[in-house]
Amino acid sequence: MSFFKSVAANSSVFTPREAKMAMRQPSTYRVLSQRAGSSIRKTTSVNLLYFRGSSSVRVFSFLNIARYSSCSGEEFYSSSKRRSRGPVMAAKKASQGQKEEEGRYKHTVDLPKTTFGMRANALVREPEIQKLWDDHQVFKRVVDKNDGGNFVLHDGPPYANGDLHMGHALNKILKDIINRYKLLQNYKVHFVPGWDCHGLPIELKVLQSLDQDARKDLTPLKLRAKAAKFAKATVKAQMSSFQRFGVWADWNNPYLTLDPKYEAAQIEVFGEMALKGHIYRGRKPVHWSPSSRTALAEAELEYPEGHVSRSIYALFRMVSTPSSKDSLLEEFFPDICLAIWTTTPWTVPANAAVAVNAKLKYAVVEAKSLSEDVHLSAGNKKKRLGNIVTEPKMPFFIVASDLVPTLEAKWGIKLIVKKTLSGSDLENCRYIHPINNMECPVVIGGDYITTESGTGLVHTAPGHGQEDYVTGLKYGLPIYSPVDDDGKFTEEAGQFNGLDVLGDGNAAVVKYLDETLSIIMEESYEHKYPYDWRTKKPTIFRATEQWFASVEGFRQAAMDAIGHVKWIPAQAQNRISSMTSSRSDWCISRQRTWGLPIPVFYHVTSREPLMNKETIDHIKSIIAQKGSDAWWYMTVEDLLPEEYCDTASEYEKSTDTMDVWFDSGSSWAAVLGERDCLNFPADLYLEGTDQHRGWFQSSLLTSIATKGKAPYSSVITHGFVLDEKGLKMSKSLGNVVDPHTIIEGGKNQKEAPGYGADIMRLWVSSVDYTGDVMIGPQILRQISDVYRKLRGTLRYLLGNLHDWKVENAVSYQELPMIDRHALFQLENVVKNIREGYENYQFFKIFQIIQRFVNVDLSNFYFDIAKDRLYVGGTTSFTRRSCQTVLAAHLLSLSRVIAPILPHLAEDVWQNLPFQYTIKDDSIAGFVFESKWPSVNEKWLTFPAEEVDFWGKVLELRTEVNKVLEIARTGKLIGSSLEAKVYLHVSDAILASRLLEMCSANYDADALHRIFLTSQVEVVPSLDQELVQNISHTGEYVVEDDRVWIGVSRADGSKCERCWNYSPQVGSFTEHPTLCGRCFNVVGIQPTPAMAAAIS
Repeated sequence: MSFFKSVAANSSVFTPREAKMAMRQPSTYRVLSQRAGSSIRKTTSVNLLYFRGSSSVRVFSFLNIARYSSCSGEEFYSSSKRRSRGPVMAAKKASQGQKEEEGRYKHTVDLPKTTFGMRANALVREPEIQKLWDDHQVFKRVVDKNDGGNFVLHDGPPYANGDLHMGHALNKILKDIINRYKLLQNYKVHFVPGWDCHGLPIELKVLQSLDQDARKDLTPLKLRAKAAKFAKATVKAQMSSFQRFGVWADWNNPYLTLDPKYEAAQIEVFGEMALKGHIYRGRKPVHWSPSSRTALAEAELEYPEGHVSRSIYALFRMVSTPSSKDSLLEEFFPDICLAIWTTTPWTVPANAAVAVNAKLKYAVVEAKSLSEDVHLSAGNKKKRLGNIVTEPKMPFFIVASDLVPTLEAKWGIKLIVKKTLSGSDLENCRYIHPINNMECPVVIGGDYITTESGTGLVHTAPGHGQEDYVTGLKYGLPIYSPVDDDGKFTEEAGQFNGLDVLGDGNAAVVKYLDETLSIIMEESYEHKYPYDWRTKKPTIFRATEQWFASVEGFRQAAMDAIGHVKWIPAQAQNRISSMTSSRSDWCISRQRTWGLPIPVFYHVTSREPLMNKETIDHIKSIIAQKGSDAWWYMTVEDLLPEEYCDTASEYEKSTDTMDVWFDSGSSWAAVLGERDCLNFPADLYLEGTDQHRGWFQSSLLTSIATKGKAPYSSVITHGFVLDEKGLKMSKSLGNVVDPHTIIEGGKNQKEAPGYGADIMRLWVSSVDYTGDVMIGPQILRQISDVYRKLRGTLRYLLGNLHDWKVENAVSYQELPMIDRHALFQLENVVKNIREGYENYQFFKIFQIIQRFVNVDLSNFYFDIAKDRLYVGGTTSFTRRSCQTVLAAHLLSLSRVIAPILPHLAEDVWQNLPFQYTIKDDSIAGFVFESKWPSVNEKWLTFPAEEVDFWGKVLELRTEVNKVLEIARTGKLIGSSLEAKVYLHVSDAILASRLLEMCSANYDADALHRIFLTSQVEVVPSLDQELVQNISHTGEYVVEDDRVWIGVSRADGSKCERCWNYSPQVGSFTEHPTLCGRCFNVVGIQPTPAMAAAIS
């Protein structure tokens, strides 16, 4: 089954009809070929050759994977050598000064001619094309002329803090492919690029550039000025790189989160949320980065592999039970303890309770004896027993019943269960704090208390954990957090004051507990732990006064909105739904200087915040005019509305700034809501999969809280870019692929050649971006091969249309069947490519184009067309009909590839040998002015039976080529034009059609032209004499029909002009070396100027 028969069936999977094939030859071998299935995603072609007369079987297997390979069907067989290039070679030899008689007909051969280069010369040509676009404002021209409605893809702002990486390239190129396709579809595309300019990444870059003395003199305003300068310089550099990628955008009017108008819109969003009661100030544990000295949002954390914590199993001695349960544990007092497990010993000074699960069973156990190997563990660095296990008598422990066997094995201690009780029985029991000796309660926690690890009892410090905090609120526990901004213990921690909680402070707590006989075991524990994504250092949970956005008030509305958004891929909806449904309140305040201030004032005595509609509106108007620096250089009196002037001295400004995710999460308001050409909600957001907990979510929450609906109609997510081995890129591994190096090349141009932007864009289209994608030198070489083949195809089309004009077109009804079939294939390809763009499945487009160019064009139609194009006669019907088809292919292909390969498409368009007029009778001077190819229903009316028949012809051609190759190997022929093919077909209907093709009305439909042989004869029967006289034969079976193929030397002599063999050669006195066709052509052919031969 042919490729397009499958497309006609509207299938994305192309599976050839399985067939068995046996090729006969009187000599000592037999050839058997079995075709395997293929698909758009992966194409596998296998040919097995079995040689008889040998003690062993040799098997040759050829595998072609379409994703990265540019191999064509020809390359599976060495039969490509058989192709006749007679007219081209004869003309070349003549042009190179060889004997005149060898090239006497050179001027009658129509060779391709074009200024379009075979080499892209991308490092020079792409910037030239980009300048052409800029000089003529092509993007603006196309947008202004289009009238199909708005399309807004809202750009997620990258951080303005460094050079671009492959993730940036993947992201922006995907966006550009979509925008350019929408332009061709007549949409008014509005793409405003943006940058995230506030926050710690930029502040750190500034601080790192200063020495110690300069840092001491750094006032907030000086720091902000340097940060703004750095951000703007980075924006300029990144913008230049994006433009070099070939990305079209409103580069003259980007949005920056540091712009005063943007900041004012963000203040408005904050104010609306505050006035609706969604913003509040509270003391809660938050992710705190000691290395950055600020609170962090979940999206600012990363969880690297290999983090090891110093965990302990500790004992808290019980002192009492509730009066209602006096007899419950009476027999075990005073030697009974609660056994807890923690991976953060430094939080024990802040302990306020021990939590149990009411639903679990607990056991009072007696530590009876030690196993023999316990003492050996003292030298084990990963595991160390506490001093208490060496005591003559240990106290009773309370642990979860289900964990007794596990703990017994881990500790090496024989645990004897003395009594069991439920978790609820333990509520309100009291124990002595192991450090400050205060009495603390046992409380009921939530389902976070399990028997998967630990002891089933959880040390609870409400100031250092979210679950602990929730439990603490339930029981009114103190929120105690004796840790400062630098991550060091405060005076409240007593003897540990000044020690680093993640370093010597942690060790000091462990040492103290062990010395007071409170540790059973210390153990290294590897697990995922939150790190600051900027400093790459561990964070802590710490209770501080912060500003929060409460999600509870609009969580359900957010969940409902998620269901009305189209998510690509579909599973992305599950991810953001899960994150939104379970997220806690959003900490939106940061203790940094470079950011948008939280517009609040505090009473100097009561510390009560002052923030209302009047104050927010006043600050918004100031910032809109002067920018957020005004918060730092203006006085409180000036920042407050006039009615507060008399009491201004009683207030001071907040020093907190907003979370950068609130900055970018307000872009829908600052950009979509403020610019006239844009619309809210946006048609599309497109970012990396990590943005489900970042920009997608922050934008959703702020929009739902203020507008009641999502800021986007559709959301696309892409994966991360990995190296060729699937590993994360890292400088230490030396596997970083730099987009600049891909385009411009590296220091060693042989090892790292400059491919240009289009190769990188073609790579983007080749991968399934919904998962992680890979790139590297080998992949880029393969992509380059695909590009080169496509460019060669377009050059072939341009070269063979150098003398074509629209008035030369042949009407569809007059076209030979092979040309109608080619147009049917083309129309289906355009249709399927359009579906790929509409569904954002660009990898399918890549595969469709690759197969179409390699198999259907290069290996079949173009291969056959050379004869009629070169020697059919300049103005002949056969050449003009072929040019009509080639022109349709050129115009369609150049436009359907334009979103992915805009430089190549424009290069082709600027080299068109004719002008293309669009609907309003204006000339499309640039490819994006030409619009998407309109559907040609007439081409799609190609009858189904003809589609099936041409599928059989293509299949037959493949089998004929195999026998021709055997004949060539056997020295019977060199070129295929030296051959005559005999066919015998058992199917009478098929035989009749093939017989008709032997004397077709149109020369282009003739069977020998399709086989590239000089003659074909369909024989009605296989008589013995015929079979014996033909030395090379074969046969194959398809659908129970047997086809016999024979090859002999062609009849007649070789035509000097076309190299076909014909009995007519020698019959014409004036031109004795020509065949009948060439004689007729030469007789009427004018003498054109010699075209430059193109190989």
